[in-house]
Amino acid sequence: MQNPNTFYNEQLEANQVASKRIFKQLSLFSLLRLSVFVLTGIGIYFTYQNWQVALGIGVVGIAIFLFLLARYIDLKSKRNLHKRLIAINEDELKIAKGDFHEKPDGSEFQNPKHFFSLDIDLFGKGSFFQFINRTAIKEGTQKLTENLLSNTITNIEERQAAIQELAALPEWRQHYSAVAQGVEIEHSATSIITWLKGYKSFLGKTQYAITIVFSIASLVIIGLGITEIIPISMIGYWLLFGLAITGIYWKKIDTLAHHTGQAKDTFKQYALLLEAIETTEFKSDLLKSKQKLIQSEDQKASEIFSKFSKALDALDNRNNLISLLLGNGFLLLDIRYSYNVEKWISKYGHKIEDWFEVVTFFDAFNSFGNYAFNHQSFTYPIITEEPVTILADGLGHPLLNPEKRVDSDLKLEEEQFFIVTGANMAGKSTFLRTVALHIVMANVGLPICAKQSKYKPIKLITSMRTTDSLTDDSSYFFSELTRLKFVVDTIENDKNYFVILDEILKGTNSTDKAIGSRKFVEKLVKQNATGIIATHDLSLTEIETELEAVKNYYFDAEIINDELFFDYKLKQGVCQNMNASFLLKKMEIV
Repeated sequence: MQNPNTFYNEQLEANQVASKRIFKQLSLFSLLRLSVFVLTGIGIYFTYQNWQVALGIGVVGIAIFLFLLARYIDLKSKRNLHKRLIAINEDELKIAKGDFHEKPDGSEFQNPKHFFSLDIDLFGKGSFFQFINRTAIKEGTQKLTENLLSNTITNIEERQAAIQELAALPEWRQHYSAVAQGVEIEHSATSIITWLKGYKSFLGKTQYAITIVFSIASLVIIGLGITEIIPISMIGYWLLFGLAITGIYWKKIDTLAHHTGQAKDTFKQYALLLEAIETTEFKSDLLKSKQKLIQSEDQKASEIFSKFSKALDALDNRNNLISLLLGNGFLLLDIRYSYNVEKWISKYGHKIEDWFEVVTFFDAFNSFGNYAFNHQSFTYPIITEEPVTILADGLGHPLLNPEKRVDSDLKLEEEQFFIVTGANMAGKSTFLRTVALHIVMANVGLPICAKQSKYKPIKLITSMRTTDSLTDDSSYFFSELTRLKFVVDTIENDKNYFVILDEILKGTNSTDKAIGSRKFVEKLVKQNATGIIATHDLSLTEIETELEAVKNYYFDAEIINDELFFDYKLKQGVCQNMNASFLLKKMEIV
C-alpha cells in the first residue's frame, strides 16, 4: 500500500486543483444566468403589447435560466465535495503529527459499570476513540463505539479481512466520508425507522386516479379559457375547486409533510452512500454479506432511496406559495405526491432498517480501515487455539510516539497471572493499558502495535479507576469493593476473561491492603483466571513461590548521579528500586 502521508498530500493537491477549476466554471455560469435574466426581461419589455410573444419569451427564458441554475447547483455540489475531501486530507496530516485532541473524545460513552470502558483510555481526552474515529454519521459513531465495547471474540478473522480490504481502498473510504459529511441531519435514523414502521396510509388508488383526471380536465379548461371558447373566469373557479378538494386531506397531508421533511435529507444522503457501496466489488466475506443486504430487491437500494428522496422533494415544494396554489388548484399535487410517498412506504418501509444498518456499518468500519492504512507497520494477530493468551514481540502502546515508544516482549499463557511491580512512573500503568488495548483491538479485528503476535481470543475485564459517588452515597472503598465483586462474579460464570487490575484496595490501610490484595489474587488464581495486577506492595510477589500460575515481572528505575532514569522495559522478577522518597526530595517537597 502507498505511504499514508504521501497519499494524503497527493489527494490534498488534486482536490485543491479540482476545487479551483470548478470555481471558475461557477463564475461563468453565474454570468450566463445573469445575462439570460437580463435578456429575458428586455425581450418581455419590448413585446409586452403582444402577450403571446412575451409569454413565449418568458417561458423560454425561464427554461434556460432553470437549466443553467441546475448546472450551477450541480457544480457547486461537486466543489463542496472537493472542499470536504480537502478538509479530510488536511485532518489526516494533522493527526499524523499528533494533533487530534480537539476532535470529539467520546466521553459520553464512558460507563463505570462496563467491563473496561472507564479504565483503559478508550474514551476521553487523548483517547484511542478520539484518535481512530472518522465517522460522519451519528449512527456510525454509535456503531464504532459498539464494536470497541462489544467484547466479542468470535469471527475475528472475518473482521480482520474486512478491515484489510477497506485499508486498501483509501480513495473509496474518503469519498464515502465526504459524501456522508455532505448533509447536516437533525433527526436520527432510528426515529425515522420508528415512524416508517408505525405509519398508516390514508390515500388509495381512487384518490390518485382522481388527481390524474382532474389534471387533464385542468389543462382542457385552461386551454379553452386562453382561446376564449369559455369565459376566462372559469379558470379561477376551477382553481378554487381544486383547492377545496385538497383541503379535505389538508391536515393529514400536513402531518405527513412534517415527518417527510425531517427524513428528506437523511434519504438523500443515504441514497448516495448506498450507491457507493453497491458499485464497489468487495472480496471479504463480511463486506460481501453487508452488500448483499442491499441487493435483495429487483432495483438497487440506492435507486429506491433516490426515488423516495425525489418524492419527498416534490412534496416539500408545497412550501412554495406558487406551487401550493397553482399546483394544488389545477393538478392536486399534494394528494398525488402524498400517495407516491405512502406507496413507497408500504412497499419498502420494512427494508429501511437493514439498509440503514449497512450504511452505518461501513461508516464505522471505514474508521477501522483508515486506522489500518495509517499504521501499515502494525500486525494483525494470528488467532490460535494454543494455550497461550498473548505471545507478542515488540508490543507497544499504539498512541505513543514511535520514536520515543519503548516496546516489550510478552508471553502470557492461558490461566497464568502476572504480578507487576515497579517504581513510580516506570511504566506499569502504560503497560497495563497496552495489554488491554491489544485485547480490545485484536477482538475488533484491528492490527495491533507489535512486530508480531499470537493471540487466543479472550474477553477483557478491568479494575483500574474507581471513583466514589456522592449521588449514590458510596465511599471510594465501597465502590472499589463493588467493582472487585463484579470481577469475581463475572469470572465465576465465564472463565474466558482477561483480568487487569491496577493497585487494588487503595482505600484502606497498608496492612489491610496487603492481606486483602493477597487473598483476592489467590481467589482469582483459584478461579483459573488469566491476567495481570500492578502493585507497589512487594509482599504480594511472594505468591509466586506458592502458586505455579503466578509469575513476577517488574519495571525498573535507576538513580545515577542524583538523576532518575527509566528504561520502560518489562523484566522478569521483582522490582528492588522504589523512588517515592527520592522524588519528594528532588522536588523539594520534603
